[in-house]
Amino acid sequence: MNALVYLAQEAEEQSPLVPPVPELVIGLIAFAIVFFFLAKKLLPNINRVLEERREAIEGGMEKAEATQAEAQQVLEDYRAQLADARHEAARLRQEAQEQGAALIAEMRAEGQRQREEIIAAGHSQIEADRKQAAQTLRQDVGRLATDLAGRIVGESLEDVARQSRTIDRFLDELETKAADGSKAEAGR
Repeated sequence: MNALVYLAQEAEEQSPLVPPVPELVIGLIAFAIVFFFLAKKLLPNINRVLEERREAIEGGMEKAEATQAEAQQVLEDYRAQLADARHEAARLRQEAQEQGAALIAEMRAEGQRQREEIIAAGHSQIEADRKQAAQTLRQDVGRLATDLAGRIVGESLEDVARQSRTIDRFLDELETKAADGSKAEAGR
């Protein structure tokens, strides 16, 4: 019993931080078994799973980068198509404006031509009407003048040739007097 007491006293004298030697040996053996088990069985599985995960992440990142590059290319293509569409729309708009301006100019020219034709036709009609009115007026004035002269003279002036010469001479004198009067007014 002495030995037990001695060991108990010796155990009491040891520091609480330093474990007894048999526990230390058993702990090291247990640690070596766990370490061997972890190093041979568990650690390769963990490394394999981590490697697979790393590859999956890297593959996912590569896929994401490829997808992003593809999306960027599609975006650039879309922007190029949009720019082309805008240029085409601007060209069509410009072309339509030019066609509209040409059509307006053509319609104005056609309207001007028609107006000139109408004015020319109107002038021709007025001139023809004026000549016809002058002729009718000459005949009426001539007839009235011969009737009046016949009443004054007391004889019938039925000779058509004489009547026509007299009327023409009378009207020519009137026209000459009218022309001289308008020249005199213009000189003032």
